[in-house]
Amino acid sequence: MTLANLLAIQRLQAFEASPQGVQRLLAAAERNLADAQLQALSAENRFDAAYKCILQCAMLGLWARGYRTPTSQPGHHQTTLQCLPLTMGLPGDVIIVLDALRKQRNQNDYEGDPVSTAVVTECLAQAHLLLAHTRQFLQTQFPALLKK
Repeated sequence: MTLANLLAIQRLQAFEASPQGVQRLLAAAERNLADAQLQALSAENRFDAAYKCILQCAMLGLWARGYRTPTSQPGHHQTTLQCLPLTMGLPGDVIIVLDALRKQRNQNDYEGDPVSTAVVTECLAQAHLLLAHTRQFLQTQFPALLKK
């Protein structure tokens, strides 16, 4: 599957990212990661903030390539994460971990399943790695999106 194929079946929309928008979303991802590290927060809130950072980074990859997911459609989180190999070249084994975190987020949000410390730790680690990868990706491939 390609990004163009996903556009054709309406899992993606064409989108022209602005430097201001990219910088705002990148700053939001950074704030969410900082919040996720606050020990005073519950495990669920720390997990939510770290997951949000991951999702925002994945959205930045789509934006940079000229796409976004239609947020009104079910499954837009899954589509956003599964596009990471196409947008930022992430390997499949990373996507498997990120998708497991997405499923955990759904279990917590929709069924109240608790989030373990180990899951919070893994989500934080993945958020750190993806944020660093996203910054590098934007700096090397789309530097104009980072210019003020």
